[in-house]
Amino acid sequence: MNETKDNTVRVVFISLLLDLLAFTMILPLLPALLDHYKEIEKEHGLYSIIMNRMKSIQIFFDAPDKVSTVLFGGFLGSMYSFLQFLGSPIIGALSDIYGRKSLMLLCLIGISFSYLLWALSANFGIFVLARFVGGISKGNISLAMAIISDVTSPKMRGKAMALVGIAFSIGFVVGPMIGAFFAWISSNNREGTWYVIPALFALFLALSDLFFVTYYLKESLSLKHRATTLAKGLSGAISYINPVDLFQFNGVLNLSRQDQQDLKILGRAYFIYLLIYSGLEFTLTFLTHHTFGFTSMQQGWMFLGIGLIMAVLQGGWVRHIPPNKTKTISELGLWLIIPAFICIGVASNVQMLCIGIFLFAVSTAMVVTCVMTLVTRIGPEHQKGVITGIFRSLGALARACGPIIASSAFWCIGSATTYLTGALFLTLPPLILHSMRTL
Repeated sequence: MNETKDNTVRVVFISLLLDLLAFTMILPLLPALLDHYKEIEKEHGLYSIIMNRMKSIQIFFDAPDKVSTVLFGGFLGSMYSFLQFLGSPIIGALSDIYGRKSLMLLCLIGISFSYLLWALSANFGIFVLARFVGGISKGNISLAMAIISDVTSPKMRGKAMALVGIAFSIGFVVGPMIGAFFAWISSNNREGTWYVIPALFALFLALSDLFFVTYYLKESLSLKHRATTLAKGLSGAISYINPVDLFQFNGVLNLSRQDQQDLKILGRAYFIYLLIYSGLEFTLTFLTHHTFGFTSMQQGWMFLGIGLIMAVLQGGWVRHIPPNKTKTISELGLWLIIPAFICIGVASNVQMLCIGIFLFAVSTAMVVTCVMTLVTRIGPEHQKGVITGIFRSLGALARACGPIIASSAFWCIGSATTYLTGALFLTLPPLILHSMRTL
């Protein structure tokens, strides 16, 4: 039985790794992709229609035409995360009735189809459709965590969940480099369909994931543990997409008053942080593309550097932080992101930009791990899954709002003002977290 469980965790890890490699490939390519659609749809197409409707706003803010792609990128990023925010709890609820594997396969089919659409996206409308299909199908990550919860004991769950973090680290280090490498190979054909090669490789990874899961993944949720009606499953899902329930943690039962207060404080600090952070993080590729002229390959190297710094810190220091120091390190990481974004925002040369990116990577390594560690220390053991699920939903909601807000600001008032304003508002999360007791 233990061997079966260990095998299931390994299968989930490999599946996530394949998925994340394909998902992150597009990150350094997005600015160049949007420039491509802007160029080929000068007089017609969805891109031109949207820009023509927004001409009056562009004139009012005196927004330069060359950064219009930032606005489109923000819309696509927020749309993708918002669909994931809506879809993941519903897919999870359906998996409580019909089983994890069948819904996992459905998600992977949808993800594969989204990459096929990307490869065929001769115009901006098809590319938007590809991102729409990909976002609504992205419930596989939540399903992966549900499967791990099904097959592990509370004592071993933390170790198994750590594999999810490792898959994310590898994916966000290697994936962007793969995308940038394929873009570099096809750089001589930039006037044509240069994006087809990375899109087809992403499709290959997604199909490999689909066939791998079909053959190796065993159903983890037995019939006796499944929800009996759809209404019963969806009732729990609603608490994950209702913002009022999320911020009040109404889906968590048997909480002490102190635990509920701590969760509310941590939830507010985490949401504000991720709302601003995700927006500024998303616009980073556009800033380096427009301000410093970074190519897709150079952006790939940038993501590699960020990922390596995070991996070294998380593997060599952060995971060894004593329990009584976790909250202090979380606050320090939250304060550190402020000078990071100030340096990036005011950077007039690559050296200053690199200092900001270094501080960004160090802060991210500290905050993400330490905040989630704090979350796991609050509430009764049998409610840990619900609590972490609510935090994932808060994160998804923040990521659904952040890119479009930051991209709109970038377009209207410029990158420097956007980053400096974001840095100012990032003083709120550490101040809020400071009022929480030490766990």
